[in-house]
Amino acid sequence: MLKLFIPQKRINPPGFSTFLPFSHSSSSSFITNLITSIVNSRTPSQALRIFNSASNKLDASKNLKVHSALICFLTNSKKYIDARCLIKGLIEDLGKSRKPHRACSAVFNGFSQLESVISSPKAYGVLILALCELGHVDEAYWVYRKIRSLPVIQACNALLDGFCKKEQFELMWDVYKDMVSHGGVPSVVTYGVLIDAACSQGDLAKAKMLMDEMVGKGIVPTVVIYTTLIRGLCSESEMVEAESMFKRMREIGVLPNLYTYNTLMDGYGKEASVEKVLWFYQEMLDQNLLPNVITFCILIDVLYRVGQLQTTRNYFVCMVKFGVVPNVFIYNCLIDGNYRVCNLSAALDYYYEMEKFGISPDVYTYGILMKCYCSLHRIEEADGLLKIMKHRGVHANSVVYGTLIDGYCKEGNLGKALEVCSQMTETGVEPSLITFSTLIDGYCKIGNMEAAMGLYNEMVIKGFVPDVVTYTSLIDGHFKDANSKAALRLYKDMTEAGICPNVFTLSCLIRGLCDDGKLKDAMKLFLDRKRAGSSGAKANHIDTECCSPNAVMYSALVHGLCKEGYLFKASKFFSDMRREGLKPDIVTYSTILRRHFGDGHVLEAMMLHADMTKMGTIPNATMYKLLNKGYQEIGCQSSALKCHEDLENLSLVNPYIDSLKKDNMLRQSINV
Repeated sequence: MLKLFIPQKRINPPGFSTFLPFSHSSSSSFITNLITSIVNSRTPSQALRIFNSASNKLDASKNLKVHSALICFLTNSKKYIDARCLIKGLIEDLGKSRKPHRACSAVFNGFSQLESVISSPKAYGVLILALCELGHVDEAYWVYRKIRSLPVIQACNALLDGFCKKEQFELMWDVYKDMVSHGGVPSVVTYGVLIDAACSQGDLAKAKMLMDEMVGKGIVPTVVIYTTLIRGLCSESEMVEAESMFKRMREIGVLPNLYTYNTLMDGYGKEASVEKVLWFYQEMLDQNLLPNVITFCILIDVLYRVGQLQTTRNYFVCMVKFGVVPNVFIYNCLIDGNYRVCNLSAALDYYYEMEKFGISPDVYTYGILMKCYCSLHRIEEADGLLKIMKHRGVHANSVVYGTLIDGYCKEGNLGKALEVCSQMTETGVEPSLITFSTLIDGYCKIGNMEAAMGLYNEMVIKGFVPDVVTYTSLIDGHFKDANSKAALRLYKDMTEAGICPNVFTLSCLIRGLCDDGKLKDAMKLFLDRKRAGSSGAKANHIDTECCSPNAVMYSALVHGLCKEGYLFKASKFFSDMRREGLKPDIVTYSTILRRHFGDGHVLEAMMLHADMTKMGTIPNATMYKLLNKGYQEIGCQSSALKCHEDLENLSLVNPYIDSLKKDNMLRQSINV
């Protein structure tokens, strides 16, 4: 049974000995005498001794009056903590056999039945406090509504805080309005809860109004309240105002704590403002505040995101000096940062190190490592990590499975990709839109359009709405399969569904139309896109902000026009491409050079060759073969010789060039 302590020495109050000999503790006379003795006790200690002496004879569920009497007596004696502990223990005991609301109702009724013996309005406030501490906020609100007078401010604050934590903001504001309308005076704690709620709702104007209101009443905000408002401002990216609030609190003598600095560092970290993050970190140290693991999480996260890996490592080492033990989040940042710069060796070193120190990798750790292996085409090792996860009881999510499926698809191993997909569904992880899109793209790349369309139909049946990635893969696949009709039909379906094509979609369309000989359609689409981009409007449902003409589109048009003999138009598109600052690849240069050489355009060919050098495009063996042959055919032997010398200097001599050395024309050029 409930006991607050075991008495060392029993001191019976007057009249207490008269009921101890009763054999039946549940008899009404025993209970009445016990309640009378508790109520008439001279001190709280005496009341507790009486209760503890008889508690082993009491069944709480049947004798709530006794517990209620003690709680009311303790409350009247201002022993609020003892009363609250007794209520919490009583509710937990009653909760073993009944629901929380019934337990709460029983205790409430126990108080009500004692009003003729001992009156204690404050006991209801203690009951509300105890219920809120136990997480029974709805039951606490029920008590609040049942009592006829406003409970103490501490009980109101507990109820407000309970609703705030449960994100039941509407009820919270209702209680606050009711409290104020009945004469309740908000305290600093009240305002702290209200400002926290307003910030959580994203209502910064209301939070600032409450702050001004409390200051106007002469209530000085605490560091917790300032930090709460700063956190709200940071979450809305109002960093200038957040920093202004930071300065304001210091000016009135409220010293920022570690959490204040961490909040500001995190806010600036999300904006990738490394300079500000480091400034607040140094300021924190200057105020003799020691950083914790959260501080270093923020530092390492922002530094790795901006690519300052060496500085990240320095702060990682710095953690040891402060005695801060790194957590899995910090290791994940370090592993991911090294993965992004293709340093798999360092990423694995951190993985082994975290295991050495007993820090268990989580699903994100394994997901990053899988991406590392897949990017290096070490797909079997990535698959091995999935087996390790299963062995260690780490549940893979859709991202992990998706990474592995994508890896197998890029290797062209669709059989293994489907096998992983089956494993995923067996573990209860349903395929996502990304999963379907990945598999569809994989089948498109190996030319199996029947399987790709089968998956497309399946995903639609399952209720998934194909996105721009899905459509782009299918459009590209159909064009490469020489089925422009199906590709254009999908493009039409896509635009009618309100999905905006991106730059990759348009590139596939223009390249596909050019390869299919539909140059007019390709140029119309391209020019419409270009006009839409220059006017800032939308044309054909194309998002002008995300898909300006790129090098792929220009190259496709140049190649298609050259193939059909339209060299003038091809040159015009090439010039536009260069004017817009786009860099042609070596295939584009070779395509247009071949046409100029074929038509005997010496000056144009030389200008293109010079432009290629200027753009830093290094010729390969095929390009040198083209240049040598072209210059020789148009009679520019010195240029042919120069190409040969450049080729030798780059150590790119191949059997074709060796054969050219034996050619009489080339020997004559060398002699000259």
